[in-house]
Amino acid sequence: MGYTAEDLIERSIPFVKQVKNRTAGTSLEAWLNEHHGPGTPVYDDLAAMVEEGVRTGWAADIEVEGRRYRRSRIAEPQERLEWFSITAVYMDSEEVFRGQYHQHPYGELNMVVPLVPGALLRGPNGWCGAGWTAPAPGSHHYPESKGGPVIALFFLPAGRISYDIVPPVERHQVPAL
Repeated sequence: MGYTAEDLIERSIPFVKQVKNRTAGTSLEAWLNEHHGPGTPVYDDLAAMVEEGVRTGWAADIEVEGRRYRRSRIAEPQERLEWFSITAVYMDSEEVFRGQYHQHPYGELNMVVPLVPGALLRGPNGWCGAGWTAPAPGSHHYPESKGGPVIALFFLPAGRISYDIVPPVERHQVPAL
């Protein structure tokens, strides 16, 4: 189709105007899936654009851990986007794969776009196929995927994401002596 990052930004403007005063969390996640889930114009348009962006190299083009874990900031927070940023992440693994631990100071609206049937991304309410997750303000986690390639197109209020948080010690880990 010849989509560009600017096309994705322009298509996102009506969406962010609708969500700008909502707080990320379980209730917003349900609302997003009901009103903007797969089969709706917002989801289908943005999914087509970001899929093409990943395929042609203008989205999720910066390797974090090789070709299977990439991301890129498509738009910095700006007035026309109601001060949201837009980032694309590509993860590809059949087995559970963990990305970089991070925190969402103001929450996150995350559109999940599986590229093959069965590809999943873990959200705050469990594994998610096509649809939305919405980690609440102050939440922190490892992004995880499984079942094949998946894109996460996420909208961050004020562009805030923190990678300087230390992950908690997992219960099944044995401390070093």
